[in-house]
Amino acid sequence: MKYVDEYRDRGVAAGLVKRIAASVTRPWVLMEVCGGQTHSIVRYGIDRMLPAGIELVHGPGCPVCVTSLETIDRAHAIAESKDVIFTSFGDMLRVPGSQHDLLTLRSRGADVRVVYAPLDAVRIAQDNPGKKVVFFGIGFETTAPANAMAVKTAKRLGVGNFSMLVSHVLVPPAMAAILEAPGNRVQGFLGPGHVCAVMGYRDYEALAERYHVPIVITGFEPVDLLDGIHLAVRQLEAGRADVENQYVRTVVRDGNQLARDLVSEVFEVVDRKWRGIGTIAQSGYRLRDEFREHDAESVFAVEAIETSESSQCISGLILRGVKKPGDCSAFGKQCTPRSPLGATMVSAEGACAAYYQYGRYLRADERPRENDVV
Repeated sequence: MKYVDEYRDRGVAAGLVKRIAASVTRPWVLMEVCGGQTHSIVRYGIDRMLPAGIELVHGPGCPVCVTSLETIDRAHAIAESKDVIFTSFGDMLRVPGSQHDLLTLRSRGADVRVVYAPLDAVRIAQDNPGKKVVFFGIGFETTAPANAMAVKTAKRLGVGNFSMLVSHVLVPPAMAAILEAPGNRVQGFLGPGHVCAVMGYRDYEALAERYHVPIVITGFEPVDLLDGIHLAVRQLEAGRADVENQYVRTVVRDGNQLARDLVSEVFEVVDRKWRGIGTIAQSGYRLRDEFREHDAESVFAVEAIETSESSQCISGLILRGVKKPGDCSAFGKQCTPRSPLGATMVSAEGACAAYYQYGRYLRADERPRENDVV
């Protein structure tokens, strides 16, 4: 397939591995920011191809994983409310809150529905004027334009029974928080290709300069990732700290201006709490005051939330790149995709889910062959 097969070429990948090995003179720690990149790295064994001095750690680039427990519990409280139709993408249904998940609530009678686009929730609201329809709007900057369009459309059409529970988070402030955290080991980043396709990478230039850390905006296929690693290592070895765009077939410096304008019209930047990390200043979106009638937090008076995390789960450490899934005593035992203790196992983009899906909890003789499904 054009634009896919060439980025999975074994010969090109092997050549890049040799170039990386030839460039390295000392150990380096790189973090891939996006959960989609994490899955590709684990699926194709990119981290196992690299010379011993190069370590990849996994970042907070899974929006499901970093949605705060308070927000998830608030979503559950709203879903249980009278005359509510609660809509969400499917990956949020099994994310554990303090007590249960959305699937459990649906089994108890709550009207919880999976939608494939936020505008689907607006249509459900139009078809059910006697119900309050809520869409769970999570994600990074990538999904913000579609969510903004849904809110703007509901306001324009006068769909007053539609609201959105917003939990958008922004990547650059999270990267800064990781770099400022005590014990940080990250020396370079593979930047999030999909986020930058929308927002561009101007904001990352200030990060690279301030923290003197190279950032390579990288795609998701094996050749993309190895090329991004090579560019990052080359910068580190030369003592440079620039933003480079490996993902040139998709990303431009200024991103998609129409999408950015739409997001700015509907959302404003606020402090946001990240699950496993804590509150990061100016790291999220909320609806602007002119769209407050469609803000689920304003529509529903949810009482104070008391949260309770699993004592065994180390998702927070994994999201900060401090630990890896295999460091968790519950991984692959008490914590599996069928009985997840934390969001990094249940989310399709979570690091624990990637390690489990591709057999990183098995002995070498138990690991699945290529194309097998765990």
